[in-house]
Amino acid sequence: MPVTVPHRILVAPSGFKESLSAAQVAEAMARGVRRVLPGAVIEAVPMVDGGEGTARALAEATDGRLVPAIVTGPVGEPVASHFALLGGDAAGTAVVEMAAAAGLRLVPADLRDPTRTTSHGVGELIRGALDAGARRIIVGCGDSGVSDGGAGMLTALGARVLGPDGAPIAPGGAGLADAARLDLACLDPRLAEAEIVVACNVHNVLCGPKGVARVFGPQKGATPQQVELLSSALERWADVLENACAAPGLDVRNGPGTGASGGIGAALAAVCGAALTSRFEVLMDGELSGVDLDAHIRRADLVLTAEGAVDYQTPHGKIPAEVARRAKRHGKPVIALAGSIGEGAADVHDIGIDAVMGIIPIPMDIAQAVSEAAPLVANATERTLRLVTLGCSFGATG
Repeated sequence: MPVTVPHRILVAPSGFKESLSAAQVAEAMARGVRRVLPGAVIEAVPMVDGGEGTARALAEATDGRLVPAIVTGPVGEPVASHFALLGGDAAGTAVVEMAAAAGLRLVPADLRDPTRTTSHGVGELIRGALDAGARRIIVGCGDSGVSDGGAGMLTALGARVLGPDGAPIAPGGAGLADAARLDLACLDPRLAEAEIVVACNVHNVLCGPKGVARVFGPQKGATPQQVELLSSALERWADVLENACAAPGLDVRNGPGTGASGGIGAALAAVCGAALTSRFEVLMDGELSGVDLDAHIRRADLVLTAEGAVDYQTPHGKIPAEVARRAKRHGKPVIALAGSIGEGAADVHDIGIDAVMGIIPIPMDIAQAVSEAAPLVANATERTLRLVTLGCSFGATG
């Protein structure tokens, strides 16, 4: 750490799932900084990763607009949703935020069962974007509450997922265990003319020991037995997708990004020829975000980032890891705030996060932490900056 008190501070957090958007986290962090360093120059750059808030953030960044829609939610009930039509140089591009139709936030706590939840609403949003004249569709993957391999989404787009008897399979991840073939005769023909880009965590794969059922199934409510069922069902689904694959050379099981949002990545790549692309390449750089993150980092004396949980998954494509990777290229110190600090959190030091600060100072249940997240973030940021300034004062006199 420099011995001079930091003057320019970059605040570049992720959102906290089911609690605060990235913009709300950034605002709370900025409040905490100002309590300690009222004269600091704070550059707040909320980071989106394809999950909640992505469509709205990109619509605002490009002078575009949100288009409201009512779609089938993950438990089969109608939900209020939206997609974005971008403006400016990105006109003609739509952003479909899958979390707005099939996110974990939309699954009531007592109905969290990824063997049953469906991605059908995501397909309805894609169809809505096509109806609106979009020629390019970016599907943001993150914060999903489903693990149906994108089968529900494909159904909404006109495909039929059939079992051995020729009848449609049941919705949800468990139904994939009966999948035998895909009937694409009625697939929306406009998909062939549109460019589809999946903005995803490329570390996520469909099958195997690190497949989405095993890594993310428990987060979505799956029991150990259901994890095994989903893992087996997605293996069968991979066979079906391979037989219908329109993308030569695609590794459906282990290709980068195939496991995005419970397998939506694999379905879009195999059936629609979608490009599975690092969400950071799509959302942090280029004409969409309007943000040059590296320029902000170069100007900063200190970089603050944040995420709901810092643990063994953080180094594998999470926002704090990407912020830290870029900051280290420019020799900048990085501190991450975390809603929870979990197993493997120490590994983040190897990717450039210099310190991690938990936001919860006393024991409390999750419901209380979620309801009080904004003041918790602000207070934790204040504590962090007081430690930083104390360290700087010792460095300056030592």
